[in-house]
Amino acid sequence: MPEVGDADFDKEVLASELPVLVEFTADWCPPCRQMAPVLSALAAEEGERLKVVQLDVDHNPETTNAYKVLSMPTFMVFQGGEPVKSMVGARPKRRLLEELADVL
Repeated sequence: MPEVGDADFDKEVLASELPVLVEFTADWCPPCRQMAPVLSALAAEEGERLKVVQLDVDHNPETTNAYKVLSMPTFMVFQGGEPVKSMVGARPKRRLLEELADVL
């Protein structure tokens, strides 16, 4: 899973042609680790229509605070440089796809 940070968030996420699903994650977060295979599968299946990246909240406080992320994992979808959807907590792939249907 590609990682983004404070330094390249604008370029990789906000300036992306595709919608971007950002997982705000942390090494110490068990539900975040549970989501890794789900997000990898999603990236493989929807790579033409959706970019999937991770941002480590502990190493990137600027971006984390800018979007007021308080719980891990938080998923945010960015489209056209703006956050258009936010979801908190681990979820099965089927439910994640349902929640992303309007941006895919």
